Amino acid sequence: PDKNYLPIHFLAARDQGSPSSEVDSVQSPYYIVMSAPNPKAFPLADATLTNQILDLVQQAGQYKQLKKGANEATKTLNRGIAEFIVLTADTEPIEILLHLPLLCEDKNVPYVFVPSKTALGRACDVTRPVIACSVTTNEARELQSQIETIKRKIETLLI
Repeated sequence: PDKNYLPIHFLAARDQGSPSSEVDSVQSPYYIVMSAPNPKAFPLADATLTNQILDLVQQAGQYKQLKKGANEATKTLNRGIAEFIVLTADTEPIEILLHLPLLCEDKNVPYVFVPSKTALGRACDVTRPVIACSVTTNEARELQSQIETIKRKIETLLI
């Protein structure tokens, strides 16, 4: 109950030296046990919301509505085109992205932490870990209903 489980399809090949990604033999072999998240990572999405967010991030990448990395996320916030920001709780040191929640609150943009930078990297369709990404606005609006649903769920976490 106190562990976060993440489906393995969002994770790259397991890093043998990483303590945050050990396979739990009691659980299904399709899940990875995540280590305890940083207490500064608030609000942290639960496993269900994390899956929904990562699925939406993956789709946003296909529709060119995704910016990857802390610097790109900062740019989208400053330009006013960010729908919401996804940050990772296992960033080391976490201080390198803690300017983003402050900026999000100034701009009234929802933000959420997910447990794994590896999983976020996979959802962003890159081989490297991604510590932050931004889902952006688009004129075509194919994903607008899904984006609004996720934004509402993120905002309930912030309350």
